[in-house]
Amino acid sequence: MYEADDKMISLIADNYNLLESLGRFGINLGFGDKTVKEVCEDQGVDTYTFLAIVNYSINGYREFDDNDRMSVPTLIHYLKASHEYFLDYQLPNIRKELKEALDDSDNLARLIMKMYDSYAHEIRTHMKYEEQTVFPYVNTLLSKEVKGDYDIDTFSKHHGQTTQKLRELKNIIIKYLPSNTQRNNLLTTVLYDLYKNEEWLGQHAEVEDYIFIPAIRRLERKLKQNDVSVKISKMISQGPESNEALSEREKDVIISLVQGMTNKEIADHLCISTNTVITHRRNIARKLQIHSPAGLTIYAIVNNLVDISSVKL
Repeated sequence: MYEADDKMISLIADNYNLLESLGRFGINLGFGDKTVKEVCEDQGVDTYTFLAIVNYSINGYREFDDNDRMSVPTLIHYLKASHEYFLDYQLPNIRKELKEALDDSDNLARLIMKMYDSYAHEIRTHMKYEEQTVFPYVNTLLSKEVKGDYDIDTFSKHHGQTTQKLRELKNIIIKYLPSNTQRNNLLTTVLYDLYKNEEWLGQHAEVEDYIFIPAIRRLERKLKQNDVSVKISKMISQGPESNEALSEREKDVIISLVQGMTNKEIADHLCISTNTVITHRRNIARKLQIHSPAGLTIYAIVNNLVDISSVKL
């Protein structure tokens, strides 16, 4: 556990990943041998909130001794800076690496890029929602105003991990993407960055779940003077990958999906009900752990269910 009187340089020596966090707090390097408290006070950062995030990120510690001391403005600054770092640096940089690692003439590579862009769009939408809705709402609370029916629980109920597409993308690259020796090192580097990306995003979501959301609940409780109970959302973990084989009918459904058919068109084509088609699709997603059309298309191609020349990219 790190405390206010510890040297800031000691924290970094113990865990160099903190270097990324310093920038999100607005802490600049060049602080010499000053303590955490001295550095935070010099650079306008709340020491208690800084240590809460650092100790949670490193040690998973969240038994804070005085939750009322958590600084909401410091949390907002940290989260906004994290979004800027992720959207303006991490996502574009990984896309550039991925593009360099793939063969532009390979249709499978084009589908991989399409999956990454879909993942990036989902993350961008998620973070933009926080920027445009959640943070302005919190600012109204800081101004001691309560407007409308919105509250932090509305955000919390729909807040969770957004890494399903990223896991799917990593698994497809590892399992199905052909590569030559020259591109293998590039792909390995991209995969490493994708794993780090998933780890960072998960930690970011946990800071929101275990530190930010409870802090806003307390702020709401003070303003509304009621007994809103503190309830932290648990992230839904993805179950282990299934080893069940696809049935012939499920393969027929995949082929129809890849050809662009709707559920009703598939039902008519296979002489089954629409509800049965939906059931098959759920079973396919459960067995393969693939939920996107692009992912199913790649699966169908590499398993010779369809010919790549017949696929509309």
